[in-house]
Amino acid sequence: MRPGAPLSVDGTAFICTYECTFCDKCSTTMAHKCPNCGGELVRRPRRRDL
Repeated sequence: MRPGAPLSVDGTAFICTYECTFCDKCSTTMAHKCPNCGGELVRRPRRRDL
């Protein structure tokens, strides 16, 4: 895990309900559980092209 590592806008990321954001590798390492609130980490929705 590397806190503060940059994530691309269109890359895969996981968020909790408070929008704490983690990369795929970190999320998997943490068993998809947010270390801040204890909530579930789910895949962040992708932005649509404008």
